[in-house]
Amino acid sequence: MAKKGFIAEFKEFISRGNVMDMAVGVIIGGAFQAIINSLVNDVVMPLISLLTGGLDFSAWKIILGSGENAPVLAYGSFITAVINFLLMALVIFTFIKVMNNLAAKALKKPEEEPAAATTKICPFCKTEISIEASRCPNCTSHLEIE
Repeated sequence: MAKKGFIAEFKEFISRGNVMDMAVGVIIGGAFQAIINSLVNDVVMPLISLLTGGLDFSAWKIILGSGENAPVLAYGSFITAVINFLLMALVIFTFIKVMNNLAAKALKKPEEEPAAATTKICPFCKTEISIEASRCPNCTSHLEIE
């Protein structure tokens, strides 16, 4: 088996359909992130601030040291990022759940009604016979037609 060159392997990799799907997903994900960031920063955080009496997470920080260039531990920004992540995960989960439910409904086959019975059991010899039979072909008993 001959080894493929690096360029040939790359062409094979890039020409797969799932790579293009992934690229589209990354681009849409980037745009979606902007929507989630706006949701967190412009809607959720002001509501949290209103409910907590003017609390602003982004201002929470600890200055490590003194002076103008002292390092800052901005844990408020981290809390905002965690809320951002959780909201994004919730929205994506909900979106996927809705899409899966729609796909399941689209693929679901309508249930067929059971077919009418074409045979019955002879009450005398217990063999299976046609539903229309007036006499059992096995034991020759007379049967009532239903």
